[in-house]
Amino acid sequence: MEQIDLVELRIPRKPEFVSVARLAVSGIAGRMDFSYDEVEDVKLAVGEACTSAMKSGSLESASSPITIRCESDPHRISIEVLDHAHPNPRGNRNVNPPADEPISRLLMEVLMDEVDVKEDEDGIVSVRMTKYVSGDEA
Repeated sequence: MEQIDLVELRIPRKPEFVSVARLAVSGIAGRMDFSYDEVEDVKLAVGEACTSAMKSGSLESASSPITIRCESDPHRISIEVLDHAHPNPRGNRNVNPPADEPISRLLMEVLMDEVDVKEDEDGIVSVRMTKYVSGDEA
C-alpha cells in the first residue's frame, strides 16, 4: 500500500498570495519524478485556479480564505482548490462568472491530465486537478 502525502494550505483572498500557493505546490511536484516543464505546468494551473476563485467571490466574502489541498504519491499529484466564498448556494446563483473563466478552465485542462470542477449544495466550488508522472496515467 502506497502512502499518500497530504499538504493543506489556506491563503487569504488576495492576489499577492497566489504566488505562495504556486510555490508550495511546485515544491511538492519538484520532489516527484516530473520534468521541469511539468512542474511549471502544475504551478500555472494552480495559479489559474486560485485566481479564478478570487475573482468569483463577492465583496462580502473578501475575508474568506481559499484552501489548497495537495495529495501526492509516487504516481500522481492531485490539487484541490476550494472556494468557500460564493454568495449563493446552487440553484440560487444570479451572478455571472468572470469573463475569463472559460479561458482559465481551458488552460487548466491543457496543463493537467484531469480537471474536475464541482459546486456543492452550499455553494462551495471545488477545482480538482491531477497530473500523472509520465507513463503512470491511469
